[in-house]
Amino acid sequence: MERKRVLKTQTLKTSRLILRDWQPTDADDLFEYAKDPDTGPNAGWQPHQTREESVKIIDYFMQENDVWAVVDQKDNKVIGSIGLHHDQHRRNENARMLGYVIAKAYWGRGYATEAAQAVLQYAFTSLDLELVSVMHFHFNLASKRVIEKCGFRYEGTLRQAIQLFDGRIADDVCYSLLRREWQLLQAAF
Repeated sequence: MERKRVLKTQTLKTSRLILRDWQPTDADDLFEYAKDPDTGPNAGWQPHQTREESVKIIDYFMQENDVWAVVDQKDNKVIGSIGLHHDQHRRNENARMLGYVIAKAYWGRGYATEAAQAVLQYAFTSLDLELVSVMHFHFNLASKRVIEKCGFRYEGTLRQAIQLFDGRIADDVCYSLLRREWQLLQAAF
């Protein structure tokens, strides 16, 4: 069965961020944060060694069309990425998996939560998805906090589920949010 692709069709804006399509001119911004030794490993990927790696990733993002560039409105700088991906753990065409990364220089300021909340609104209202899942590695407690702030519910831990780029094996801590749960959260505010 061929999986249905979720195409992001619009730019999303928050009070501080613009979530937009990736552009080839974003390579320097991506490389700047992707080469940091603390950023990529928390998301499961090896830090970029060259600008050319970043160019290839942008080409991939543009081809797949399921990842937004996270842009700080103040300086029009790309500070991360966020996407809705096929959930490999579910056979549900109305479910997607959220993934995100924010540059280390911007950690602790609520940018990941702000971006995730905008994407959840898009997922449940514009795309009419029934479920969005998200996962974090057991050692990424900052990501856990973002997930909890967004209202996701803990599903369980897939123990020794992922082999990281450096050969280590990591647990995948799994969460999900149903559209009706998200709607209740919105009604509470």
